[in-house]
Amino acid sequence: MDLSPLDVRYQEFPRAFRGYHRGAVREYLARVAEAMEALIRENEALKERLRALEEENARLKEAEGELKRAVVAAERIARELKAQAEREAELLRKEAQAAKERLLQEAAQELKRLRAEIERARQEKALFLGQVRTLFEGYLEALKRLEKTP
Repeated sequence: MDLSPLDVRYQEFPRAFRGYHRGAVREYLARVAEAMEALIRENEALKERLRALEEENARLKEAEGELKRAVVAAERIARELKAQAEREAELLRKEAQAAKERLLQEAAQELKRLRAEIERARQEKALFLGQVRTLFEGYLEALKRLEKTP
């Protein structure tokens, strides 16, 4: 199942007795993690492809040296091939760099969102504990009054 940033931003979780349904939240976080892993694998594949193209570019430069020793017509063709390979390599490098930057930015945004969500959950927990404590203290106070009553 494909997962987009919009899916993450607008995901709704079913309510349970004490907040969100933990199973649903964990399942959703697992899907997010799988999507991020897929993006990381894709980024690594792009890096490997760039490395292979850079190696190919280096091999083409060596071939150019050999072609320069040949006739003038062959030299012209070699320069055109070199220029083409460099343009492709530069284009792929820029695409890979842009993809890397986009992935890093998305990961940073997701991390920020998750940290905010954790902080909100902590605040909700503290509020809940305070409310329960106040409720129990009220019950305790009522019990003490009942014990004093003849």
